[in-house]
Amino acid sequence: MVDLHTHSTASDGTLSPKELVLLAKKEGLQALALTDHDTTQGLKEAYLTAKEVDLPFICGVEISVKIEGPGNFHLLGYFLDPEVPEIQATLEVLQQAREQRNQKMIEKLQQAGIDITLEELKTINQGELGRLHIAKLLIKKGIVQTFEEAFQKYLKKGALAYVPKSLLSPEEAITKIKQARGIPVLAHPFSLNLSYADLYNYLKFLKDLGLMGIEAYYTEHTKEFTQFLLETAQKLDLIVTGGSDFHGANKPDIKLGKGRNNLNVPFSCYENLKNLLEKQR
Repeated sequence: MVDLHTHSTASDGTLSPKELVLLAKKEGLQALALTDHDTTQGLKEAYLTAKEVDLPFICGVEISVKIEGPGNFHLLGYFLDPEVPEIQATLEVLQQAREQRNQKMIEKLQQAGIDITLEELKTINQGELGRLHIAKLLIKKGIVQTFEEAFQKYLKKGALAYVPKSLLSPEEAITKIKQARGIPVLAHPFSLNLSYADLYNYLKFLKDLGLMGIEAYYTEHTKEFTQFLLETAQKLDLIVTGGSDFHGANKPDIKLGKGRNNLNVPFSCYENLKNLLEKQR
């Protein structure tokens, strides 16, 4: 098994990059990718640890992308070079927008009479901060009991304290990943909230923009939907990847490499990415 979608304390996970790699080795994974949100800060630590324990490792990132309608679009970038100026400049803009968004959400909560400050939020995590960390703070202060309650009442799209993210267009996101010599892959396609027919057509559109793969194996995907994605990838000549979207204790029901114990991402997903990388060189 491999896991090509994970998060560390550099964004909204609870394990450090080093701890994440060591857990992957302990769990017997044969390859790992770290794909933190809008940041590459954890990649060096993870890469060096993976080298020490002889675990094949992919430097990755996950970027949020604009999409019309109720769905969410996340793009994974694999084997990217984090030193490329274009990708770092883009991530810096996204990080600044994230900080402004956090401030606005905190202000909305304060206006609703909730005793919460940005300074308190900054004590929750040393890496990137986002809605998951605000939820964690709300739980810590006893304002809500669970992450689900925090999102339902305050943080999900349309809720009291929700503020939209500043997002890249699909073309911008795909281009930036390719500028960093990375492989752009659509993360968890179910979250686009499209019918099979609309999703197929949208994937054709994204392929024309430079999309190179689909995350078919994902713990929220049904067997039927996974099969549809596998067949679609073959028709459109896109590679297939998969991952758990592991966040550690922030999503305790999601296990590394296993998701909700319904995930088994084959080693061929790692091999296909690597082969595609070799063809691009």
